Amino acid sequence: MQVVKNIFIGLLLGWFVLLAFMPKQEIYYKLEQMLEKSDIKINEGRIESGLFSLTLYDSDVYVKGIKLAKAEKVNFFTLLFYSYATVDNLTLDDSLKAMLPTHADEVKLTHVAWKPLNVEVSALGDFGGAEGAVNLAESTLRVDFNDTKAITSLKPKLQEDEKGWYYETSF
Repeated sequence: MQVVKNIFIGLLLGWFVLLAFMPKQEIYYKLEQMLEKSDIKINEGRIESGLFSLTLYDSDVYVKGIKLAKAEKVNFFTLLFYSYATVDNLTLDDSLKAMLPTHADEVKLTHVAWKPLNVEVSALGDFGGAEGAVNLAESTLRVDFNDTKAITSLKPKLQEDEKGWYYETSF
């Protein structure tokens, strides 16, 4: 029994050390390099690294040199088997007004190890609330909208089923 306890403590300590000393900023810079191949650039004002997190402040997102979005704060958090990213005060460019809501108070993306090809999405903003999922295996996105009064401008792009209004696309 003592051996099992020592192995468990060793694994737990190894997991903690791995997370604590993980080069979070270097991983973020590698992600930026990968996005740059698709002409996507992220300019952040300030970066803070925490024990289990990485936070970007005043981030601007450019696609092919055109500024499309601004986020006040982006927080990445990981425990390896459970990770999430939250985006606070996301503002999209006015040129996207006809296609998407231009402001979201909070957007949260969640990934868990036991569903490796799914990413859960939730958002709150001027459009009300929305929840959805990205299926990486099938390359699909589905977002269900909770408040039908706040999405009148989006309804031409939405579909309706027994659960309510939703947006679905493949990529």
